[in-house]
Amino acid sequence: MDILTIFTPTYNRAYILPKLYQSLCAQENKNFDWLIVDDGSTDNTKELVEQWKNENIINITYHLQQNGGKMRAHNQGVKMCETELFLCVDSDDYLNKGSIEMILDNYSTWKDNENIAGAVAYRGKSETETIENEFPINQNTSLGDLYRAGFKGDTSLIYRTSILKQYLFPEIEGEKFITEDYVYSQIDEKYKMTLLPKILIVCEYLSDGYTKNAIKLVVNNAKGMTMYYNMKIKLAKSFKERCMFVVRYISTCKLSKLKNAFKRCNSRFLYALLYPFSWIYYRKKLKLYKSVVNNGK
Repeated sequence: MDILTIFTPTYNRAYILPKLYQSLCAQENKNFDWLIVDDGSTDNTKELVEQWKNENIINITYHLQQNGGKMRAHNQGVKMCETELFLCVDSDDYLNKGSIEMILDNYSTWKDNENIAGAVAYRGKSETETIENEFPINQNTSLGDLYRAGFKGDTSLIYRTSILKQYLFPEIEGEKFITEDYVYSQIDEKYKMTLLPKILIVCEYLSDGYTKNAIKLVVNNAKGMTMYYNMKIKLAKSFKERCMFVVRYISTCKLSKLKNAFKRCNSRFLYALLYPFSWIYYRKKLKLYKSVVNNGK
C-alpha cells in the first residue's frame, strides 16, 4: 500500500490539469496515489481523467461531486484518503522533480514522533526559486510560529491523514469557502511541524484562482470568515494579535449580519473596547465590498 496521497480539488480546470498530470508521471518514485475530487466541473475534466486512468502510468482515483467549494472538496478528499500522508496540490500547480522521493525520505525521519503532524516545505515561482524567503529557523515548529519568526509566502504542507480526519472544515450553508488556516491553527495547538527546505510544488496563480479573489471570498463567505476570526481571537498568541482579530471579527459580523455578535465573541471586553475602531475599519473596507457586490458575485 502506498504511503502518500496527492490530493487535487478541481473545478473546470481541464485546460491546466495536464501540466500537473505530466509532473506526476515524471516522478521517478511513483509510490503515491493521485486523488482528484471534481467539484462539479462542466468541462471535459471527467473524460480527461478517464483517459489518464487508462494510460495506467500512476494510480488515480476520481470522485465527481456537486459543486460546493474547495473546502467541501477537501473534506471529501480527506475522508476518502487511505494513505498515511496527505498533500494538497491545487489544479493550477505542479510537482517539482523528485518531490515524491523527498517527501518519503523526510517522512522516515519523523514517522514515529507522535508530536509531529507533518512537514512544511517551500512552494516555488519556479523549480529553483522560492516564492519568498527561506525558513528563518531550523527546528520543529508550529506553522503559526514559523510565520511569527519572519517567514513569508506560501508553503507546501504534508499532513498525517489521521490528524486531518479529526479537523475537517465546517460546511456552511450558502457558502463555499473558509480559509485553510481555520484547520491549520487548530492543529498548531497540539502538534509541531518538521521543516523540509525543498521546493515541492511550483505555483502558477491564475485569474480564476482563490488567491486573486480575496475580497470576493470575504464578501461571498462572510459567515465562515466570522467563524474563523472568532476562533483566532481565542487562539491568539499576543494581545496585539487578539485585538486585530476582534476588529476583523466585528467587521465581518456586520457583513454577514450575524445576530448576537457580542455574546458569541470570544473576547467581549475587547469587543466593547474596540467597537469604534472596528466601525472605522469596516467603513474603509465597505467601498471594496460594495465594489465586488456591484460587479457581481
